[in-house]
Amino acid sequence: MARLTSAPGRIAPAPSRIRPSPKMADKFYLSKEWRALRAARMLDADYFAAKARAKKGERLILDHDREIKDGGDRLDPANTVWRTFSEHQAKTERAKQRRGGLR
Repeated sequence: MARLTSAPGRIAPAPSRIRPSPKMADKFYLSKEWRALRAARMLDADYFAAKARAKKGERLILDHDREIKDGGDRLDPANTVWRTFSEHQAKTERAKQRRGGLR
């Protein structure tokens, strides 16, 4: 008697018709105040240090050191730090886990 090694699945995956909506920036990050702070912080030493750490073509992000969700001040220059995109992603993930996020 021959052994059945595999069989096709009975249920085919449904085609994806629903697409997630594109990520929208918080209006705060489009404000004059934030843009002015960002421009001023581009002259600081940590901007050039982050630029040196960045991989070729990697973006730099002016990030809140203490996240706004955790009580950080939005426009305090002392609460901002330049990070590479990958550093920002890692820091955000750690903050989510610390707050008890799902990831």
